[in-house]
Amino acid sequence: MQARRAARELALILFSQFDKKITSYSSKDFEDIMLKSVRILSNNASEELKLSVGSLIDIKNYVDTYEAEHESNLSRPIGAKDKPVPVPTTEDLSTNIETVLDVVEKTLLALEIAEFTTLESQSEVQEYVIQIAEAFKAHYEEIDNEIQKYTTGWDINRLVKMDKDILRIAIIELLYTKGAPMRVVVDEAVELAKKYSTEDSSAFVNGVLAKVVVENGLK
Repeated sequence: MQARRAARELALILFSQFDKKITSYSSKDFEDIMLKSVRILSNNASEELKLSVGSLIDIKNYVDTYEAEHESNLSRPIGAKDKPVPVPTTEDLSTNIETVLDVVEKTLLALEIAEFTTLESQSEVQEYVIQIAEAFKAHYEEIDNEIQKYTTGWDINRLVKMDKDILRIAIIELLYTKGAPMRVVVDEAVELAKKYSTEDSSAFVNGVLAKVVVENGLK
């Protein structure tokens, strides 16, 4: 995982914790919230792993029960091991497998982000997160006006907060920090929407950012 990708993930969590006017936060506040965000990621990873263990146990129990009750094993001698048999995929089994895969992906992501904040890329990740937060503090009105401009028919205060925060971070990168390629910023914002927001959010985020790019001559 690139350091800036980790920084975007952390920035999104940091933004979700703003509970007062952005101008009232200091750089020290941003640093404290960022560290809290890392702990939140770690705790979430722990909870996700517990969920994964439960799903794995359900899968094992299903397979063991199916094999034991299969006709080829019902007549086996007492004490003999069950013969392996093909296990049909049921909706419950598929759901449990998908849950485990999803949990593993989220856990690996959380561990990667935590690693980036503690090892050689620590300063790069932390500095970029703070840079994003400071840019929002300095330009929050212009940034939200930019979002409002391209969400015709929507009141910005009624947008899904996750979508709004993803758009804020992307617009900061496009118009203020300008440290990453435009295509990377847009693509990763869309991925964040797919991962953390609603089913329709990725298309919404992509559409708004496409307008921002065109209207600001960023192509």
